[in-house]
Amino acid sequence: MVVDVIKVVSWNIAKRQEPWRELVKMDADVALLQEAGDPPWNLTDKVDTGPQEHWDSHLWNSNWYRRHGWRYIADRWPKVVRLSDRVEIEWFDQDGPRGSGSQGTIPVSGAGNIAVAKVKPLNSDQRPFLVASIYASWIGARPTAFSKWRVGMPDGSAHRAISDLSVFVGDADPLTYRILAAGDLNMDYGWTDDEPLGLGARERSVWDRFKALGFEYLGPQHPNGRQPNPAPKHLPPDTKNVSTFRSNYMSPMTAQLQLDHVFASRGFHEGIKTRALNCVCQWGSSDGGEWVIRPRFAV
Repeated sequence: MVVDVIKVVSWNIAKRQEPWRELVKMDADVALLQEAGDPPWNLTDKVDTGPQEHWDSHLWNSNWYRRHGWRYIADRWPKVVRLSDRVEIEWFDQDGPRGSGSQGTIPVSGAGNIAVAKVKPLNSDQRPFLVASIYASWIGARPTAFSKWRVGMPDGSAHRAISDLSVFVGDADPLTYRILAAGDLNMDYGWTDDEPLGLGARERSVWDRFKALGFEYLGPQHPNGRQPNPAPKHLPPDTKNVSTFRSNYMSPMTAQLQLDHVFASRGFHEGIKTRALNCVCQWGSSDGGEWVIRPRFAV
C-alpha cells in the first residue's frame, strides 16, 4: 500500500521576510500563512501566492475605508501558498458578504480574517480537499463597554471567519465537505473560568461552533509538541497545550501560550496528524511558533 503525504505548514509570519526563505526549505506542499506580506522578490518563482483577489480585502470593499480617511485596512493577510509541484491549488476569490458566492468566490464578512483554496494532490487518486487560513484579529470594545481589555478580544473575528467558512458546509454529513482549517486564533484552548481576567466562555464558544459545524479539534497537543513549563495559571492542570507564541521579549524556552490551532471536518480528520515544531532549535524566525499538519491519504 502506498501512502501519499501532503505536508501543510501553518504559520503567522508577522509580515517578516525570513519565514518565506525557511518555508521553501521545509519540503512542504502548502502553507497557510497569517499576517503575510509579499514574499522576497528572489523567491517569487518558488512560492505561488495565487491571485491577489484571494487574499486582498481592498479589492472587494469598494474603498469604503478611504472614505473614513484610512490609507488602507491592513498591510498583512491570511494567504494560501503553493510550495511544491505535488499539488494543484484553486484559490477562491474574496467577495463582499452576501449570498453564498459563485463557483470560484467566497463571501467574506471581515477584512483579513480568512483565505480559502482547494488543494488537489497530483499523481494520486486522492480526492481534493479545502484548506482555510484563519486569523482572528483583535477587536476593541466600544467606549460604552468600559472594558479593561485595551487590545480587545479576538473571538469576534474568529466567529466571522467561521461564518465565512460555513458556506462550504451544506450537508449534515461532514464527510461531504473535507475541510482543513488552521491558523492564529489569538486564543488559548481550555481557558478556565477561574481566571478573573479571562473570558473563558467567549473563547470556548469558538470551539463549540466549530464542533457544531462538524469539525474536530486537532491541536496540535502534547506529546506532539513541547509544553510550557510551568503551565499558565489560566489553564487546567492536565492541559496538553503546546506553546506556539512568544512576544519579542521572550525566548522560545519561556513561551507560554498556544494561540495557533487546527480543525478538520469530522471523518476527514482521521487521516490528519499534527505536530508543533516548537522546540528551541525549530522555532523559526517569526513571533509565533511554526507547526506542520500532515494529511495522510492511503491509495
